[in-house]
Amino acid sequence: MPQAGFRLGFRAVSGKTAPVTSRTPRDSRLRLVSGQPIAAARRAVTTRAARPAPRPPAGTPAPAELARQARAVLAGAARLARWADGPGATGAGLRAEPDGALPHAAVERAAADLRLTPHQVRADWDRARLAGLIELHGGVARPGWRLRAWDRDDTAALRGWVALFDAWSLARPAPSGAGPAIVAEVVEAVPQLLSLLYLSAGPVRLPALLDMLEQRVAELRTERCEVPYGQPSVDAADADRAEGTASEAMGAPLAALLVWALGALTTVGAMVPPRGAPHEAPDGAHGGTHQEPYGSDEAQLTPLGNWAVWVKLEQICVAAQSPAGHIEQSAEAMLRGCARLTPGPARTEYRAWLAARAVGAAVEELLTVARGEDALLRGLAFEALRAVGAPAEPAVRAAADEPALRPYALLWLVEHEGGDPETAPDVLTREESTWLWVDTAAAVADHGETQLLVRHLDSAVQGSVPRLLEEVRAVGHPRTVQVLVALAAAHPDPALAKAVRRAAFQVHTGGA
Repeated sequence: MPQAGFRLGFRAVSGKTAPVTSRTPRDSRLRLVSGQPIAAARRAVTTRAARPAPRPPAGTPAPAELARQARAVLAGAARLARWADGPGATGAGLRAEPDGALPHAAVERAAADLRLTPHQVRADWDRARLAGLIELHGGVARPGWRLRAWDRDDTAALRGWVALFDAWSLARPAPSGAGPAIVAEVVEAVPQLLSLLYLSAGPVRLPALLDMLEQRVAELRTERCEVPYGQPSVDAADADRAEGTASEAMGAPLAALLVWALGALTTVGAMVPPRGAPHEAPDGAHGGTHQEPYGSDEAQLTPLGNWAVWVKLEQICVAAQSPAGHIEQSAEAMLRGCARLTPGPARTEYRAWLAARAVGAAVEELLTVARGEDALLRGLAFEALRAVGAPAEPAVRAAADEPALRPYALLWLVEHEGGDPETAPDVLTREESTWLWVDTAAAVADHGETQLLVRHLDSAVQGSVPRLLEEVRAVGHPRTVQVLVALAAAHPDPALAKAVRRAAFQVHTGGA
C-alpha cells in the first residue's frame, strides 16, 4: 500500500482509510482532484519538451516592438472592427454583402461615426477581414479572436499583420490593362524578390529587381511548357530573336507591375515608403489606398517586412529538412511525422502541407484520417484543420453529426468563432466530455508515456474515480477496455488500480 501522504493527481491517502473491496467501492482515496480543462487533456499527448526556437537575425526588433508596429499598421482596421461589433453597427449584427463587402448604409454610418471618408471605411473593412479582425459567419460580421486579444497578445497582433502581408496583392488594384495571367505571374515571382531584399540587408535598386522579375517570369513560363506540343521547331537564331522580342514586349508591363507590387507592399507596411514621394503612411491612421507611382529608384524592407520574410524562409527550411518529406506525404503519414514535433513546428508542417494542396481535398483527407482508429491522429487532424481556418468550417460543421468526431468538431467550431480555448469544453455534454477523455487516453496509451496516462486522470470532469469509471463504462467507446487496462497497469496506487481493473473486466464481459 502507498505511504500516507502519497500524491499523484489525487488527494492524500490517509492511514485510517479502509481498503478498497467490492463492498467498499467508493473509498475516499479514489476521489479526484478538481478536474482541469479538457483542452489540457487534448493537448497532453502533443505536449513534449520544448525545443529551442530559431533566433531572428541580428538587429531584428524585439517581438513587443514588432507587435507595436503591426498594431500601428492595422490601427484603422481594428477601430472599424470594434465599431462593427458595437452598437454603432446594428443590434442584431452587421450583415455584409454576398461578396463580403460592407453595405452602403453601413459605410455611411461608419464614416459618420468614425469621421472617415467612405473610401477609407471600405479599405479598413478589407484590411480587417484580411487580418482576421472580422470574420463572416453566414454573412454576419463577428469579431475574430485576434480582435479580442489584440491589445494584450503580441502574437495575435503579429499573426494578424502576417495575414495581411500574405494578401498584399489585394491591397491595391493592379494597373489597368494588365491581364490576369501576367498579374498572377508577378504575384508568384514576388517571394523571390522579397528574398533578395532580405538577403541584401539594405536598399536594392529597382533595375536589379526588375531584372530578377523578368527572369523569374520567364522561368515560370518555361516550367509551364507554354509552347504547344507539335509546334514546328525553330533554329537557335530565330529562338533568340523571338525571346528578345518577347522580353521587349513584356518589359513595360512588368516595370509597371513591379511598381504596383512595391506600392502594395508599402501599403501593408512591409516596404519602406519611397523618399520624397507621396505615399500612404503605414501608420494605420486610415485605410486609404494610394495610386501614385512608387517614386523611388530603390526599395527596402521595413523591420516588419524583414522579420516576415525571415519567418517565411524559416518555414521553407523546416519543411525542406523534414526527414519524412511531409509535404509530399499523405495526410496520415504527415500527421504521424508531426506527432514527434512540438506544437509550433507541427503547425508549420501543417501549413506547408496544406499550401501544396487544394483546400477542399486537403480538408476531406484530414477528416478521413480522423475517422480512423488511431485516436492520436484524430486529435492531430483537427489541429491541422485549425491551420486551415474558415475554409474548413462547412466540413467540420458536418462532421459534428458523427459521434466519433463530434467532440473535436464542436471544440474546433467554438475556437474558430472566437471562443476562449480554456472555456470551449463547456459546450460539450457530460457524455461527450467522457468520450473525449477516453479517446485522448487511448492516444496517450498508444503513443505516450505511462506518466502521461496517470496525469490524464486529472482532466476528467467527474469528481471521483468511481463516478468516472461508471460513466466511462456507459459511454461505449470502442477502446474503453484497453484504456482501463493500461491505466490500471500504469497507476502506482494498488487500490485505484484494482478498481480500474475490475471496471475493465466488467466492460469486457458485459457485467454489472
